[in-house]
Amino acid sequence: MSARIRATFDDAGARGWLHAVSLDHPDQTVALDPDVVVPIASVYKLPLLAAFCHLIDTQELNPREQVTLAPEDRIPGATGLSILQDPVTMSLRDLAVSMMTVSDNAAADALLNRVGVDRLAQLLQSFGLEHTRVRRGAAGNLSELRRRTGTSDVDAAFAVLADNDQTDPVGMYDAAGMSASSARDMTTLLASLWSGRLLSEEQTAFAQRLMQQQVFSQRLASGFPYDGVRVAGKTGTFGALRHEVGVVVMPGGDAYAVAVFAHAARGDYRLPRVDAAIGEAARLAVDQLR
Repeated sequence: MSARIRATFDDAGARGWLHAVSLDHPDQTVALDPDVVVPIASVYKLPLLAAFCHLIDTQELNPREQVTLAPEDRIPGATGLSILQDPVTMSLRDLAVSMMTVSDNAAADALLNRVGVDRLAQLLQSFGLEHTRVRRGAAGNLSELRRRTGTSDVDAAFAVLADNDQTDPVGMYDAAGMSASSARDMTTLLASLWSGRLLSEEQTAFAQRLMQQQVFSQRLASGFPYDGVRVAGKTGTFGALRHEVGVVVMPGGDAYAVAVFAHAARGDYRLPRVDAAIGEAARLAVDQLR
């Protein structure tokens, strides 16, 4: 099975990493280099969500706390608060909603600032995530990208990153300097979230609901194009990186945690073959587990 999954990524012009596990039978797994640590792009928002929900459970954070973000405080982006022109006041809970459903970078940065990078690191260790590190948010990543490329604006920096004559033009795919994780770590987190062991019943339902409401369906969900299959996920995209982690629930109720990371040979803005390969690899893994 690993050979077929690897061939799926090869055909799409990408390197892939995968781990899938049956939530009903945790001893049943499918894996492709599952312990390799790779940069995870916006997938970091899932462990951030788990930490945020935990801090609500321990009453260290109030989900209704209001945060006001001025336009100059928000990073550029294609979704969420980044595309708005006026000051916005939202609760921490609603920031989490926007962060997960449309991968809102501005909302995620505000939430990360409130949770704190050091506190987040402590919680991820307590969750049993041995290879997961969140080093900075999207604003920090863009600042680092501009620094490494010697550019003054985001568009110019991404143009350097998208240079298809180089596989890693500025070292931004080095896991040692970025927020990173392994596929196995992410299925460990997903299994904990779906079992109810990690959070209270209320926060478990909240986290699962946000993942189910994600608007993007071109990756994991593309492998399960049936009304009876439910996919709850979180994508990650940065340059040549295309990822998604999530839980696939079949019509009979059996559920599978799947983490798929892909590093394409090209840094084009649209990589539909790689997106489709993520869904196909997930389908192959779930079919094997079933």
